[in-house]
Amino acid sequence: MAAERLTAAPVRPSGRRPRALLVGGGLSLVLCLVGVVHLGLGVSGVGIGDIVQLLLGRGDPRTGDILVGSRLPRTLTGLVVGIALGVSGALVQGATRNPLAAPDTLGVNAGAYFAVVLVAFTGVSLGPIPAGGAAFLGGLAAVAVVYLLTSGGVLTPGRVLLAGATVALAATSAAEFLQMLDVQATRGLFFWGNGTLLQSGLERPLTLGAVVLAGALIAPFLARPLDLLALGDETAQAMGVRVERVRPAAFLVAVLMSASAVSLAGPIGFVGLIGPVIVRQLGIRRHALLIPLAGLLASALVLGADGAAQLIVTPSATQPAEIPVGVVTALIGGPVFMAMARRVSTGDADTGAAVVVSDRRRAPGYAVALGGGLLALAAAIVVSLRVGDVEIGWSQLGAALFGSAGQITEAVVSYRLPRILVAALAGACLAVAGAAVQAVVRNPLAEPGLVGVTGGASLGAITVILVVPSAPLAALPAAAGIGGVLMLVVVVLVARGTRSGGPGGLDPTRVVLVGLGAAATSMALVNIMVVGAQMNLASALGWLAGSTYGRDFDALGWLALPALAAVLLVVAARPVNLLALGEELPRALGLELGRARLLVLGAGAVLAAGTAAAVGAVGFVGLVAPHLARRIVGNGTARMVPMAAVLGAVLVVSSDALGRWLLAPTEIPVGVVTALVGAPYLVWLLRRGREV
Repeated sequence: MAAERLTAAPVRPSGRRPRALLVGGGLSLVLCLVGVVHLGLGVSGVGIGDIVQLLLGRGDPRTGDILVGSRLPRTLTGLVVGIALGVSGALVQGATRNPLAAPDTLGVNAGAYFAVVLVAFTGVSLGPIPAGGAAFLGGLAAVAVVYLLTSGGVLTPGRVLLAGATVALAATSAAEFLQMLDVQATRGLFFWGNGTLLQSGLERPLTLGAVVLAGALIAPFLARPLDLLALGDETAQAMGVRVERVRPAAFLVAVLMSASAVSLAGPIGFVGLIGPVIVRQLGIRRHALLIPLAGLLASALVLGADGAAQLIVTPSATQPAEIPVGVVTALIGGPVFMAMARRVSTGDADTGAAVVVSDRRRAPGYAVALGGGLLALAAAIVVSLRVGDVEIGWSQLGAALFGSAGQITEAVVSYRLPRILVAALAGACLAVAGAAVQAVVRNPLAEPGLVGVTGGASLGAITVILVVPSAPLAALPAAAGIGGVLMLVVVVLVARGTRSGGPGGLDPTRVVLVGLGAAATSMALVNIMVVGAQMNLASALGWLAGSTYGRDFDALGWLALPALAAVLLVVAARPVNLLALGEELPRALGLELGRARLLVLGAGAVLAAGTAAAVGAVGFVGLVAPHLARRIVGNGTARMVPMAAVLGAVLVVSSDALGRWLLAPTEIPVGVVTALVGAPYLVWLLRRGREV
């Protein structure tokens, strides 16, 4: 029922051919105009007039070289990528009956992106078709993982999108890890990783364009079955549709198209979402028209965004700069996604809760479990003191603890100890922040990064770095904390646009869906500022990925407020426990549900933003640690939150040590390591427990 409420209205036979002709003709005209303008943009000074003169036989030969060698490949790439993403988005939305579904929101783009980066990292040189094949396999793997995360429970649109966001986060983090191994190529990898239409010739866009054309010719054969699927699976089956074949076929074609776009231009987000949605808003419902028109509109959007990207930043004489086109589409698509999430039904209001996590089974006593966690934390701290670019033996470490070690050993320990303590406290705060967000959303796939808090904190910190470069050191964490809290305020205000959560309440999953759009928007702004100011991208990426590098005892002071919020969350254990009981029962027990949700979300925002201020954006800790804590000690907040804090501290301290040791003396940001460790664990746990 919920899924059907999300989709477009059922197709009705009508004589609306004039409208279809008008919309199709208008979109074709817009695409032609945007394409012509796009051909005239560039840093070489060659404009539309010069190109016209060339076509009339009176142009400069240099203009012809620029047109064939640079402008045409770039414009053709935009056309191919736009058609691929628009058609892919239309197929995905039709197959899922969910207008918020798209290749990027379901993790397909991220999976294809990781596969391409992995192939490039191995040093194997592949042509366009083999590279596209690798991207196709990566996209299929992402879809398979999303299926694993959502199978075995009540399937709601909100849960599917949360699973897609989790897969996208994991794949992107893995790709960032591989990119950071090659510091010299960081700028180029960053640019491609955010989507770029730059090409060295016509070979790649023509070759992959042929693949996209083949997919576009196959897609119309799925139009009528997708029209019938809009009426529901049972109705479609009664009308002769083989649902078990049509839906996988639609996904296969969609992944093929999306993978071709990613291998050609990198991951470009929200285009496959916006294209079909706008075409539906123009009154086109039938997939026979919706699919090709979505491709036309998406192509115009990609070319327009790329044109804007070339105009936003003026290149300098010493260092050319350009905004990746994927950043601009995210800046456009993020608010659109937020507006759509505000209006649609998530499906969770009908099920009462997005997920229920089972209590412990034959678990050890609470004191034993917590004591074991503290011992694991102590062991992680000791091992972390030893490993790094300078190895410290057990005897040297023991001597350092008693103050009798050599000067070098003392210096190394005094340098590592503060950052380890910061990592431990940051991990504890992130775990409690995740517990707070999950309590409100009632879904263990939720975490602070998915509600926009981490993105807001990053935006605040980067703003201070660029706007007030001479600001005192204390201004950076303060701005990050303020940015995170303000972003949560925006998310809550947008999410409260309907009354599905009850009087003064919130639809739990809608908060996360709106937060996804807010996170994409804030990170797009961060990327624009980073590229526009020509910052050191290696340093910026390291901070945005989360790092404890260079942290001292002063950083512990900035974690004092988040730690206090964590304590208050434990004190308020009873209201937090009631949030898991749905809508009606907490109100019957006297709980002001809307106020309680806002307070708990606020505490989670303070925890996440304060931690981001100290160590940057560290993901997956707030997702994995509370989930594992529930498995060990049960759902009770008074027990689960301290256990989650200990497990979060163990995870971050261990990840920090692994990041320092694995490629020493090169350090891997702790946020990348937590994602690489947390994502496989989460997939295994959810598949084993069948709880999500």
